[in-house]
Amino acid sequence: MDVLSDLLHRARPRHSRVHQLIQRPPWSMAFADPPPLTVVAALDGPASVRLTGHPSGAPAPLAPALLAPGDVALVRGSAGPYVLADRPGTAPQVLIRGGTKQVVDGAPGVERSLAPRTYGDGLPGATTLLHGAYRFHGAAGAHLLGLLPPLAVLPAGGGTEAALRLLATETARQDPGQEAVLNRLLDLVLVIALRAWSIRPGTEPPCWNAALGVPAVGEAIRLLHADPARRWTVAELAARVGRSRTAFAAQFTRAVGEPPLAYLTAWRMVLAADLLRDTDATVAAVARQVGYRDAFAFSTAFKRTRGLTPSAWRDLPDD
Repeated sequence: MDVLSDLLHRARPRHSRVHQLIQRPPWSMAFADPPPLTVVAALDGPASVRLTGHPSGAPAPLAPALLAPGDVALVRGSAGPYVLADRPGTAPQVLIRGGTKQVVDGAPGVERSLAPRTYGDGLPGATTLLHGAYRFHGAAGAHLLGLLPPLAVLPAGGGTEAALRLLATETARQDPGQEAVLNRLLDLVLVIALRAWSIRPGTEPPCWNAALGVPAVGEAIRLLHADPARRWTVAELAARVGRSRTAFAAQFTRAVGEPPLAYLTAWRMVLAADLLRDTDATVAAVARQVGYRDAFAFSTAFKRTRGLTPSAWRDLPDD
């Protein structure tokens, strides 16, 4: 299994129903408590996505993203509330909070039901959008989300066109197994979008998926993911990919944003965090599964990374 597939498999993405909006401008919808990841695809007409908070780590408020037909936006929930509109200056007409819609005082109603999972007015000149929401499982899901910026836009032409057409067609249907079909299609759009975003020129490190295309580095990452419990050394990794130790370590750090063994430790802690919550294995058994012969050394590394001992992490209440 390749690295991106492995991470998505471990993150176990779950999503709510896909919705389609067909609305003539001006229109605007505010999302007060967004899910961990939102996928927005523009099918017809312009649209914008504007973060209304100031994402942590961002040096300044992010400019609104403008979406042309075929563009896909990924909005990370930890970035805070956002507004989806025909253009950045349109005041919100609907507030969505806690899964319920509220019409903003003095604003015209933005939508009505047009078909299954389809809302708006359906008038000529309308903008058509697809909107899907994702939740992820455990530490692997948090790791995946941590690789993304608060707001990423993938221009049309990244390979999502056919999937978006199918998704738009299926959204308005009400056949047996419809939710399963929509979920699979939305998964396809998400995977293509993640793949396209990570290899775009100018994507800031750390970006392990972009690093997969770097000679030697990509092969080393695949080796680490294939056997994270192995007692890897930088020298062994370098030999396996045909590089000198010094040159390999420098190349890996430049491409990924951290040294090889630091990357391995971080990935081991992701795996361990989910094993502790998802299984009844002892701390010593989890330690062995992620490459530690000594449970004490594992516990020290885990607390340094997660801020809690393995036992305290296991006892945390479920989300």
